[in-house]
Amino acid sequence: MRCPFCSNDDTRVVDSRLGDSGDNVRRRRECQACSQRFTTFEQVVFEMPRVIKSDGRREKFDQEKLRRGITRALEKRPIEMESVEGAINCIMRQFARKGDREIDAKQIGEAVMDALRQLDEVAYVRFASVYRRFQDPEAFSDEVEKLRASWSSRGSDSQLSLLPGKESKR
Repeated sequence: MRCPFCSNDDTRVVDSRLGDSGDNVRRRRECQACSQRFTTFEQVVFEMPRVIKSDGRREKFDQEKLRRGITRALEKRPIEMESVEGAINCIMRQFARKGDREIDAKQIGEAVMDALRQLDEVAYVRFASVYRRFQDPEAFSDEVEKLRASWSSRGSDSQLSLLPGKESKR
């Protein structure tokens, strides 16, 4: 690492720590020539596939576009930014891990809907209404009914009983 003060290439690591989110490493460095100290951050860079749009165009994967879509759906909802960043990183890892050179934009939309379904049901319906281009109130109610059905299928099996003697079977 080159010193930002004197441009010397000889620096040493004084201290290394995981960043707040655990996704990066914070390193304290010292220049061997001028003795100045500075901090660097190291993080994983995903090789993301190109996106095939519905009209056939191909474009670079845009993490900011992904963040804007998720953030817009979660607007005024009680979700912490740490959870949003976790969802974004999970989606990106999912596609980077596959190793495909190209992916359909539809796959990204479905992954976002899955992530939003886990984070916040209201945000999920908001995103689905735009993504699936709901044309009438019936489409909204159909999507809400699907959510209700998924809640009831999870039912008491996924929840511990608060009352003694009513333990759910696992």
